Amino acid sequence: MNVLDEVMTVAEAAERWGKASITVRQACTGYKKATPRFREDEARQSGATWLITVAGMTRVFGPEPDYQ
Repeated sequence: MNVLDEVMTVAEAAERWGKASITVRQACTGYKKATPRFREDEARQSGATWLITVAGMTRVFGPEPDYQ
């Protein structure tokens, strides 16, 4: 298993799960009246880029859809 396959950017995660990028970003940062949905071991900011684990996306948004 390649550990890099378990981490993705907000844009990649949004595309893979069929979500809007802002929805995934707000799950990372929280917003007005909501706290972040990801735990510290599921998402972190690297410069201006958020990195998210597959496990975090699965916990927050459910399994990755199987589009065919």
